[in-house]
Amino acid sequence: MHFEAATPLGAWGAIFLGLVQGLTEFLPVSSSAHLRIVGELMGSGDPGAAFTAITQIGTESAVLLYFRRDIARIAVAWWRAVRGEHGTDRAARFGAHDQDAAMGWYIGLGSIPVVVLGVTFQNSIEDTFRNLYLIAGTLVVFGLILGWADRRAKLKRSLGDLTPRHAVLFGLAQALALVPGVSRSGGTITAGLLMGYTREAAARYSFLLAIPAVLGSGLFELAKSVGEFGKAGTPSLGATLIATLVAFFVGYIVIIAFLKIVSNYSYRPFVLYRIGLAAVVLLLLVTGVLHPLPAT
Repeated sequence: MHFEAATPLGAWGAIFLGLVQGLTEFLPVSSSAHLRIVGELMGSGDPGAAFTAITQIGTESAVLLYFRRDIARIAVAWWRAVRGEHGTDRAARFGAHDQDAAMGWYIGLGSIPVVVLGVTFQNSIEDTFRNLYLIAGTLVVFGLILGWADRRAKLKRSLGDLTPRHAVLFGLAQALALVPGVSRSGGTITAGLLMGYTREAAARYSFLLAIPAVLGSGLFELAKSVGEFGKAGTPSLGATLIATLVAFFVGYIVIIAFLKIVSNYSYRPFVLYRIGLAAVVLLLLVTGVLHPLPAT
């Protein structure tokens, strides 16, 4: 099959993709799916897994800024527990006497699945998983699961009810987002709702849990891509940096709005949006406007 050559991603295109990344990263709609779809519709082609991971540094920096006090408190409490300030027994060092110290351990524990699976399926993440038919399917399936979880959720547990088992389950749900269309926040929020956590608690934990995974992935891709920017149809370093900066500013605003929304409303609008987007993608695939796989 013949693919038309992608046009280079200019400054305005980078700004637009950064806007898309910032708007969708924290919503349960999958930012990686949106970048994959929008990039091709713009004529610049699939920006790629590396571009997606690097621009996520921008949105995750917004998380660091917004949750800076929580992060600092958790880090200090975790270090004090490890040093034995609350007791030298194993339970005390693992945060038995300090909820913030325990949270530090839970974030680390929940980050293991995405690291292991990310390394294991790295080639598929950069190629096979970016098939638009697969993305359309995951948008629908995981959207319906989110809607079902939201309807049956008991909404009783707070972050103080976290356990090691729940941390691992949250982590496994986050790892599903390695497939575009699943959504990192959508996966973790769905898991939280199914385990009885409130919408706000599930959303806040999804933000905190994503920090090690997203920053680690973004910095890894940045280091790996040095010298490769702008080659073989990939966005240039300048375009990537522009998109990352835009994603940071837009993402910070979205965090504030999203936490207010989920505290008072259900996820039904996001479920309907995911299904609608999947229908549009399938229509564009059938009519030949979009191609299932990125041009090579």
